[in-house]
Amino acid sequence: MPAGKVSVVGIGPGLPDHMTAKAREALEKSDVVIGYKLYVEQVKNLLSQQEIIASSMGKEVERCLLAIDKAGNGKKVALVSGGDPGIYGMSGLLLQLAGEKNPSLEVEIIPGVTAAGAAAALLGAPLMHDFAVISLSDLLTPWELIEKRLEAAAYADYVIVLYNPRSRGRSDLLSRAREIVLKHRQSETPVGIVRGAGRNNQKQWETTLEELTVLIEAVDMASLVIIGNSHTYWDGCKMITPRGYQV
Repeated sequence: MPAGKVSVVGIGPGLPDHMTAKAREALEKSDVVIGYKLYVEQVKNLLSQQEIIASSMGKEVERCLLAIDKAGNGKKVALVSGGDPGIYGMSGLLLQLAGEKNPSLEVEIIPGVTAAGAAAALLGAPLMHDFAVISLSDLLTPWELIEKRLEAAAYADYVIVLYNPRSRGRSDLLSRAREIVLKHRQSETPVGIVRGAGRNNQKQWETTLEELTVLIEAVDMASLVIIGNSHTYWDGCKMITPRGYQV
């Protein structure tokens, strides 16, 4: 039996022009493509004879176990992950489970454009200095720990990138995060919001910590919020965090 392999493929925002050549090649050469149904739908135009297995949100463990099983039977498996698979993606879980189930399995991690990178490019250059990335989802991380990380990042004057900022079941978490950051930032601190970064339906807003409350209803799980540090400023619609060069 030929040796199988799992490629954890970062597809970036999902559109072909934001996907690396290596990611496209891994998808095209795979025998089986496994992923969250939305991400699989985004890459279907690159697939032809592959077995396609799509499932819903919350089935991450099942998808990884299935990928390991298929690869154990000699298949080349592409496990699809949105953005970059190593940033809130599928690579960590896959490696954990492969270490338990099939330690000799060949696993390749193929990076992709991150939501943070895609959103930052649309907003201008907000991540030119040190920044912290924090998910507001408390499904896998206790909110008390998220609060500590927000407090520390705000105190240390990091630019703060918020993933999973708001959902129907967690509609108040972004407001609570804003209050924490406001303890250490001026109310006029720039804030950029991007929803669906790099996708056909993308939208973006330029605001401040003070005015963020006006836009909170527009923020959802497909959105990313970037809060500037004490030196970040708006130049028209471009959000800029100086690196420190003399200009």
